[in-house]
Amino acid sequence: MSGALSGIKVLDLTRVLAGPWTGQLLADLGAEVIKVERPGSGDDTRQWAPPSLPDGTAAYYLAANRGKQSLTVDITQPAGQAIVRQLAAEADVLLENYKVGGLKKYGLDYDSLRALNPGLVYCSITGFGQTGPYAELPGYDYIVQGMSGLMSITGPADGEPHKVGVAVTDLFTGLYAANAVQAALLSRYRTGEGQHIDMALFDCSLAMLANVNMNWLVGGEVPPRLGNAHPNIVPYQVFRTAGDSHFILACGNDKQFRAICELIGLPQLAADERFASNPQRVRHRDLLVPQLAEAFLTRGRDEWLKLLDAAGVPCGPINTVDEAFADPQIRFREMELHLKDAQGQDVPQVACPIKMSGTPPRYDAPPPKLGQHTDSVLSALGYDAAAIAQLKANGTV
Repeated sequence: MSGALSGIKVLDLTRVLAGPWTGQLLADLGAEVIKVERPGSGDDTRQWAPPSLPDGTAAYYLAANRGKQSLTVDITQPAGQAIVRQLAAEADVLLENYKVGGLKKYGLDYDSLRALNPGLVYCSITGFGQTGPYAELPGYDYIVQGMSGLMSITGPADGEPHKVGVAVTDLFTGLYAANAVQAALLSRYRTGEGQHIDMALFDCSLAMLANVNMNWLVGGEVPPRLGNAHPNIVPYQVFRTAGDSHFILACGNDKQFRAICELIGLPQLAADERFASNPQRVRHRDLLVPQLAEAFLTRGRDEWLKLLDAAGVPCGPINTVDEAFADPQIRFREMELHLKDAQGQDVPQVACPIKMSGTPPRYDAPPPKLGQHTDSVLSALGYDAAAIAQLKANGTV
């Protein structure tokens, strides 16, 4: 079965995470993705280990490069630039995350390649975008989490700001970029024209603050750091139980709150005008939450989860990663998969979470070895064996 993007050719010049993540999603959806890497070293994440497979391939690299072909090219050499231009002339999409203007000196910038291929969708991913006072600065997920306000609302209320446990700014940007690429392809279908997509980690991280953004814009008060609590809903947070376990309580309305009060033996709380409605509970959270916290210490986590679930109150455990993979729902949804590389080595992968009835994601190949497809890609461009050998001898590929 062909993927939704079958027939789309993507040239992926990105490294690290945000860009490769975009390319992997497009590959999962059926696009042909050629990953362009430096000869000898390749994508930096190939060395970001441990952990790694027995052959030394880093788990970090495996997270964002499934389904691609690997072509090694030194773009600082004219012969290497010529190869990339040949590929770009035939491509539908080009992904890159070089510093602003970094590809212009090689003739691989948008304006240069658009002259060869007016239909090219050219997606640039940087820390701060192609314009503005920070455009020249390098982009790091950690720093952008801090600058965007994300860290200011993450972590304990009485402790230091925390980053999110994974590089979410990179991931947000990769997902936005994949959406933008597909929107640009639809536009090209109507107009015949490609376009330049300018994606910035800073923009995406700020946009993903969602309701917290709006709390500031509408309320005019700087959103505080609330630990595991919610700024707009109470009680909506983590509670400790007997046995020093924890669970998540996600009470979304007054009916659910009344059910909670009945379960913990404090029905009078629901009748108290200070707690009778969500806006009142938010205003008086400092009075309410300690009473709930004390009540939840009387039983174990699993008992509370069973009781709350039976009462129709949203709740859940806090799983470790191994527990999450062992969850029967995750197993039923087949979110863990295993692929074999050319040497028969098992390569574990996390499946694409998109479920489509007609054109589901494809898993044609594990992340490629460095330069694994160099010969086949060059052959398809018309290079014969002697020409390929000469390019290798010159260090071009």
